[in-house]
Amino acid sequence: MDGRDVVAMWEGLASRDAASRDAAMESLQQEMMRRVESIGPLPETPCSSSASHLNRVLARILMLSKRCPYGDVREKCIWLLRSIQDIGVRIPRPLGNGPSRFIPEKEILQVSKVDARTQSIFEEAFSLGHLDNISLVMGFHPQYLESFLRTQHYLLQMDGPLSLHYRHYIGIMAAARHQCSYLVNLHVNDFLQVGGDPKWLNGLEGAPQKLQALGELNKILAHRPWLLTKTHIESLLKAEENSWSLAELIHAVVLLTHYHSLASFTFGCGITPDIHTDGGHTFRPPSLSGYCVCDIANGNGALEEMLGNQQVRVAEVSGEVEVLMERMKQLQECRDEEEASQEEMTTRFEREKTESMLVATAEDEECVPSRDVSRHFEDPSYGYQDFSRRGEHVPTFRVQDYSWEDHGFSLVNRLYPDVGQLLDEKFQIAYNLTYNTMATHQGVDTSMLRRAIWNYIHCMFGIRYDDYDYGEINELLDRSFKVYIKTMVCSPEKTTKRMYESFWRQFQHSEKVHVNLLLMEARMQAELLYALRAITRYMT
Repeated sequence: MDGRDVVAMWEGLASRDAASRDAAMESLQQEMMRRVESIGPLPETPCSSSASHLNRVLARILMLSKRCPYGDVREKCIWLLRSIQDIGVRIPRPLGNGPSRFIPEKEILQVSKVDARTQSIFEEAFSLGHLDNISLVMGFHPQYLESFLRTQHYLLQMDGPLSLHYRHYIGIMAAARHQCSYLVNLHVNDFLQVGGDPKWLNGLEGAPQKLQALGELNKILAHRPWLLTKTHIESLLKAEENSWSLAELIHAVVLLTHYHSLASFTFGCGITPDIHTDGGHTFRPPSLSGYCVCDIANGNGALEEMLGNQQVRVAEVSGEVEVLMERMKQLQECRDEEEASQEEMTTRFEREKTESMLVATAEDEECVPSRDVSRHFEDPSYGYQDFSRRGEHVPTFRVQDYSWEDHGFSLVNRLYPDVGQLLDEKFQIAYNLTYNTMATHQGVDTSMLRRAIWNYIHCMFGIRYDDYDYGEINELLDRSFKVYIKTMVCSPEKTTKRMYESFWRQFQHSEKVHVNLLLMEARMQAELLYALRAITRYMT
């Protein structure tokens, strides 16, 4: 079977047409049995290239048996693995306990148990090759997932100023800035698939000068976007033979901010490696008990489940939700009774901005990036927290002077058509998404809480809304929640399971994922505002 036939076979398994899937599955079964019989039983550590290739294919079949949205493909892949195991070939099993280290697998949407709308979204994502662990966790919120996938597909695959391999390389650069090996590995594979030069992956110095020049913008946007000036923009647009066009730069900026914020979501939800990738499966038998291929179908075999998950004692946090709801009610009553003066509003913003910089991130540990990730960026010591240690001041960015709605949206849409609209829809869905619930309480207006979270993130970046009373933030967001927010937004690689569990302990996991969507989109918009303002200043 030549390369084109193999590609057609995998694409056929993702088809919405049952007959195409059947034909592709038949081809896969025949090809696998032929390969297995020609190689014979495999040692635990394969030494030949043919054995290594077989193991990669087996890992992909394992992924299909667990993640394919089509039941017929899942069932046939389970049968195929069982048949291969009966011949004497060791088959892989999943590592870990589902798509997230923080959320029990049984609480995440299973591809076999979703409603019609989510099923359709999963099928579309799968056909595009993006039903990954991030999508499965976002599946708690199908309306958002649909918008996210549409936007990401447009940025990576549709017509645009940048070539496909440049897009994936910029994704690698952005994700590496936060040491996010999950996203780096994802785009290394995609980069190679679209014909990218493997030499570029040896390190940023191996990439074209044009991409190397983007390193400074990547660094500043990821950690201290308020330092971005029109001079940085000018240096990219007037670099003689290595210069960027305005349209290319807008595309690059959107990609950088997309993957910086997606790294925040990846760490904030404890996303694990996809089943078919390194770290997502193993060929070693489990150490505690025998392993049966039927475990693939029912999700057994994970060490954490065998030992039992430690649950947070509800008694410790009894009343947490009710206290928060009461504070929201009291703040609403205060709003109705009196309005603070502009001077007082300014004072409250400056106080909150200063306090936000003093919030420590994840015990303030230092994270040393691995060589595999750090080679894709420069100056690894550069981070968000350094400026507060030196007592530097973050200037205030007034949304009334430059906003996404009135300025950024039109600039993006003009230079990169349709992307402004896609981003705006995604921001709006994340900001307005509500089920009118808080834990077990129904019929709750959560708009005040959502706005406090969004505005707190923008406040950390120096962005101020003149009409918002920043005194509400301290009433609604407790310290453990602020530590989680700041870590996930500013130093996401330091996010821990303990931090995830320490805030909103009575809330559902779906509600915490909703929070992470807010954090991700608020961060992306904050970075975009600084970048687009600098570009606007250059243009004028």
